[in-house]
Amino acid sequence: MGALRVAVQASDPLTAAGLISGLSAEQDVTVEEGLHSGDADVRVVAAGSLTPGLLLVLRRAAAKDRVPVVLVVTRLREAELLAAVECGVVAVLPRASVTPDRLVHSVRAAAAGGGVLPPAMIGELLKHVERLQHEVLAPKGMNASGLSPREVEVLRMMAEGLDTAEIAGKLCYSERTVKNVIAGFTQRLNLRNRPHAVAYAMRAGMI
Repeated sequence: MGALRVAVQASDPLTAAGLISGLSAEQDVTVEEGLHSGDADVRVVAAGSLTPGLLLVLRRAAAKDRVPVVLVVTRLREAELLAAVECGVVAVLPRASVTPDRLVHSVRAAAAGGGVLPPAMIGELLKHVERLQHEVLAPKGMNASGLSPREVEVLRMMAEGLDTAEIAGKLCYSERTVKNVIAGFTQRLNLRNRPHAVAYAMRAGMI
């Protein structure tokens, strides 16, 4: 397995030097300075706060390659957490409590697809998810997977190998309705085809 590639961006040279020094002590980690360093596995971004300008930069970077971000920040308001997550931030480290070990642990967790958040922020994120469920998804008959009960039922039958006509017959729908249901959730969730849709539902624990 190759070295873990980390791109470091900080608001001041001293902080950048400290982050690079802490990460470079690991034999299997290579570090480059600059948010847009090519082929990075993880980005480490240090700032005093999550300003609108920084959010814009992170959002553009996330749209380009979705590299996970470890955010080292002095102040992060609870209201800013969801915006940070939407921009690819998977770990948040309060600047005052950063140590080389915590930094390396967070970078490795991010690279492995995990995340690290202070307990208070985890609670706040869960509140956001609950609010999303009650205020946005539930009124539309959807759940956290983004699927309605009717869509889940169609997906279950697809997973069993039934074709459009057979699904329509079992659910007493027209074939056109079944096709519209399938087209609706594949387009909404950016799924490529029916097998991809079934795989998505299985990963979400819906079927």
